[in-house]
Amino acid sequence: MTNSRDTSDIFDFKASALADDDDWHQKDPDFVAYDGDQLEREERAAMRRVAGLSTELEDVTEVEYRQLRLERVVLAGVWTEGTVEDAENSLRELAALAETAGSAVLAGVVQRRMRPDPATYLGSGKAIELRDIVAAQGADTVICDGELAPSQRRALEDVVKVKVIDRTALILDIFAQHAKSREGKAQVELAQLQYLLPRLRGWGDSMSRQAGGRVAGGEGIGSRGPGETKIELDRRRINSKMARLRRQIAGMKTSRDTKRLSRHEHKVSSVAIIGYTNAGKSSLLNRLTGAGVLVENALFATLDPTVRRAATQDGRLYTLADTVGFVRSLPHQLIEAFRSTLEEVADADLLLHVVDGSHPDPEGQISAVRAVLADVEATDVPEVIVINKADAADPEVIHRLCRHEKHAVVVSARTGAGLQELRDVIDAALPRPLIPMTLLVPYQRGDIINRLHTEADVISEEHSGDGTRLEVKVSADLVEPLAEFRLGSPVVTDDAPQ
Repeated sequence: MTNSRDTSDIFDFKASALADDDDWHQKDPDFVAYDGDQLEREERAAMRRVAGLSTELEDVTEVEYRQLRLERVVLAGVWTEGTVEDAENSLRELAALAETAGSAVLAGVVQRRMRPDPATYLGSGKAIELRDIVAAQGADTVICDGELAPSQRRALEDVVKVKVIDRTALILDIFAQHAKSREGKAQVELAQLQYLLPRLRGWGDSMSRQAGGRVAGGEGIGSRGPGETKIELDRRRINSKMARLRRQIAGMKTSRDTKRLSRHEHKVSSVAIIGYTNAGKSSLLNRLTGAGVLVENALFATLDPTVRRAATQDGRLYTLADTVGFVRSLPHQLIEAFRSTLEEVADADLLLHVVDGSHPDPEGQISAVRAVLADVEATDVPEVIVINKADAADPEVIHRLCRHEKHAVVVSARTGAGLQELRDVIDAALPRPLIPMTLLVPYQRGDIINRLHTEADVISEEHSGDGTRLEVKVSADLVEPLAEFRLGSPVVTDDAPQ
């Protein structure tokens, strides 16, 4: 029977016994190589409770309803790097995710380790402590703040005796609840299947493994099971469905590509609103365009992208797109499944990166979003940091963000403060036509006048007996179509500023 004590405890005892000897490292060089990256015993032995995570209602009239509707969960995290505040903020975010998924959070614990335990994520001793907490709280689910290997999840379930899920499964569940469009549902289902495929497990004889000779319990010939028939069948079905979903998503992508190509042909600029989940992106879109999209104080309230038409203060048209929110450690299955949607971001002329100024760790949110931007190859798009919720944020935090970020605007989507400055920034950042031309357009060519007001920068316009005279700045692709209406010397487009 294996000793339940962690092997590292033995090494800690040995290290303390040799601490007074100046030459101890010469006596046992192999031990030095092993023990060089261990944590202090006090940190390893502690299971830190995170305060303020319980979401249980005190109103007894709703107890029966909550027991029917909500799972009762305990959160567990491993603190491997950063400060204790970082670890607790990560667990509080996990609590918000659990609430969004429809759970009642009872408690949360964090263990300090160099790395998660490869067997049970927390280590055998701490897994037993977690089992006692689960039993005392009456929980029916444990949610781990990280992605568990299939073997880790099974081993931890065997100890705590309740269902165990990880952060990835929780986020996938939220996406499944919130997806509304046909494409959004297909993307989420694809991500769920990608997550499920390596985690298939079976029970009983229907899932029995192949074995022969004395391997099969010493029974020999005739004891061979039917093989992995059920699991293999499930795998084939999942792979077939994943292939079908990929074809469907590719077909839906064609429609979006057509709309995007149409905007390019008409030289309509695009602005994408990106940011951490629940940073206020949809509220900002509503403020700027009156789009009327769903605004909710919940994580991942927006999954389906919303594109609205807007105009600069001098009349230039552009599109404003609200995108799915990002989160720290966003599952790679979701990034892959939503890649076609996130192409709106990579193809934009400007990114409005919305940051929740009232969040305890706004810099961490910015880093998490930029990590996803790198995954979708959108790091070269011009970016403006929009510090939202200024009415609830600490002024010192706002000043710190403004010092660190080169292009930053402070706004409040709730009160409307700072929105005019944001509009000015958008006007200045969007590309402008740069080639000057003087045109005389006959009155019967109203289509040309309309196109100039839509795609060019009209400086002046006056009417004469021969037609409409305009001073305009146009892009290079408009010079040739407008050549017949041009007055003055030819324009050399090769030397024109770009």
